[in-house]
Amino acid sequence: MQVFKVLPLDYSSNSYILTSDNKSAVVIDPSNRKTVEVLEQNGLDCKFVLLTHGHFDHVGACGELFAKGAHICCNEREKDLIFSKEYLSIFGGVTVPQFEIFRTFTDGESLTFCGINFNVMKTAGHTAGSCCYLTENCLFSGDTLLRGSVGRWDLPTGNFSQLVKSLPRLTATTKFIAVTARIRPSRANANTTPI
Repeated sequence: MQVFKVLPLDYSSNSYILTSDNKSAVVIDPSNRKTVEVLEQNGLDCKFVLLTHGHFDHVGACGELFAKGAHICCNEREKDLIFSKEYLSIFGGVTVPQFEIFRTFTDGESLTFCGINFNVMKTAGHTAGSCCYLTENCLFSGDTLLRGSVGRWDLPTGNFSQLVKSLPRLTATTKFIAVTARIRPSRANANTTPI
């Protein structure tokens, strides 16, 4: 599996492009158009998008990828929040491109997209439907984990108590990952950090 880390533009998150065949790709948190450009530059066709949560800074390129045929997926609790008044009013009002959710996941599901196996871990706290994706030797943590910290819990549906309860699950999981594993957080200043 090859992973491309796409750094953000302005106020957005890191995005990740995963491919196992150098043709089809899964994108995690496509925050802006730069993700689409990296796909095009590498001759990759985005078949699936996995959202760690639905805040505007994680879904900025979803509209364009959806229009190109990508199937967009998220945790079942997050689906109805993405276009909610609560989420759209963050920071005085934000814009989210139009797209549809193809499929939702529940905690503990195992998935295979584009030849890549994923395990879904619900990690509520940053949002009610936050989740992480574990695949091969990578944990894609969205805003649940940041470099040296955790994500915010003061935005709509955030909950510090839930976030605290989610963290031990990640600790227990990462103990079983190979030494070369990496946590891939969403914030720009959150470098990919070895476990």
